Amino acid sequence: MANANCRTELLLGHEAVEKLNGANVLCVGTGGVGGHVAEMLARAGIGHMTIIDGDRVDESNMNRQIAATADTVGMEKVNAMKKRLLAVNPRIEVTAINRFITDSDIEPILSATHFDYIADAIDSVGVKCRLIEKAFEFGIPIISSMGAGARTDISKIHIDKLAGTHHDGLAKAVRKRIHNAKISNSLDVVFSDEEPNRNGIAESDNGSRKTIVGTVSWIPAAFGCHMAGHIVMKLTQK
Repeated sequence: MANANCRTELLLGHEAVEKLNGANVLCVGTGGVGGHVAEMLARAGIGHMTIIDGDRVDESNMNRQIAATADTVGMEKVNAMKKRLLAVNPRIEVTAINRFITDSDIEPILSATHFDYIADAIDSVGVKCRLIEKAFEFGIPIISSMGAGARTDISKIHIDKLAGTHHDGLAKAVRKRIHNAKISNSLDVVFSDEEPNRNGIAESDNGSRKTIVGTVSWIPAAFGCHMAGHIVMKLTQK
């Protein structure tokens, strides 16, 4: 009889499906990239997931964020995402943490339970670097998303080590902040080597110094799919 994992099992095998069902993944950030990571992992049969985000769904998210719909605008992103994950995989156990994590949150979160993998889709450089450093300290495999905004060419997306990135301002900032050759040469990242379109970056119109970066539907999704595929293959040793 067909079941939700029968096509995955046909390709990867029964043992791989069992490994995925027993795995616990931490997804930090559930926006354009992180939301797609979480959903692809849930559809692959991951059994346990913790998702973290402190934002709410905004109408401007609907062009790229998988949990952003007319029905979820105004909802906490983690709650919208949890509802969606359970809809596509009712067997998954989801822990939703509705807050933006700070440096001081990271060690308690990583210490509270065993994680088999971390998917980092954080935008803030400082917290992102702290999570990466702590993941290496705790010996937890991690893959990090670099900048997906202001780009349109899906063929330019790659998985590489942090040290191998270029044309990516976020990656440059992470390398500078971490300043650790071992991490830079070991950290798996998803990035695009497409030059960002500077016309797709604007200053915020609300008086803040924050910039607004243009995005399209397919680039964050492709980043997330690259990350999810990498995690699944690593967890199943394929």
